Amino acid sequence: MMHTTNERWPAPAKLNLFLHITGRRPDGYHLLQTVFQFIDYCDMLSFDIRDDGIIRRVNEIKGITPEHDLVIRAARLLQQMGGTRLGADIYIDKHIPLGGGLGGGSSDAATTLVALNCLWAAAIGQSELIALGLQLGADVPVFIAGHAAWAEGIGEKLTPITLPEPWYIVIVPPCHVVTAEVFGKPELTRDCHPIRIENFLSGQGVNVCEPVVCKDYPPVARALEWLSQFAVARMSGTGACIFAPFSDRDHADHVLDQLPAGWVGFVAKGMNRSPLFAVT
Repeated sequence: MMHTTNERWPAPAKLNLFLHITGRRPDGYHLLQTVFQFIDYCDMLSFDIRDDGIIRRVNEIKGITPEHDLVIRAARLLQQMGGTRLGADIYIDKHIPLGGGLGGGSSDAATTLVALNCLWAAAIGQSELIALGLQLGADVPVFIAGHAAWAEGIGEKLTPITLPEPWYIVIVPPCHVVTAEVFGKPELTRDCHPIRIENFLSGQGVNVCEPVVCKDYPPVARALEWLSQFAVARMSGTGACIFAPFSDRDHADHVLDQLPAGWVGFVAKGMNRSPLFAVT
């Protein structure tokens, strides 16, 4: 038997407003400093609850097979931890580009954990959900915590931070950047001196992955150069997306209207609170 729900659960994109690498752990993971902020550009997930324990994704997504989908892994982890016999049919209305540094896969996984914890009445606390999320990826916890954050460690040590909420232009270059390849580059800067939150708020901070990605992916370099004409532009995460803040929507729309022919981009609002938590 299946229980159909009408809710659509948002999975917002994130931007890394800067990204420093301060070292490396013995297990190979990079130690980071970054700031995460959400934008109101979201994937939307729907869940039909099953009584037979089966978990499946019911729609095709180009580039993501079900067996490699973090959403399926997230649901199975939660099912195991919660000891439930329920399952779910999961539909993902995908908007966030793959390999863009916007955290779409991590956000989808986080929304799955939060939504099914509610729909299955699993009653698992947020800290336990965050621990589950960390098993899926270092970016998942911030989406479960739901607040813009200063992040350290491998990205999982979060301190909530309140930031201006500008309008962002986000350009989506026609390439898919693989995070593991970027972190494997020998020329990547891995010895940034740690900074403090107040240093970031006063204007310090770059994305150390930018030079590496721009060298290997010319469309990223071109997007960064073009958007830098209008505002301080930066790459999010390990790319490929490029973003820049604007104080008002009209200004951002005006710049987006000048986007070169064939390029893809959008305008989105910065958000300190994830739109996911307007649903729960």
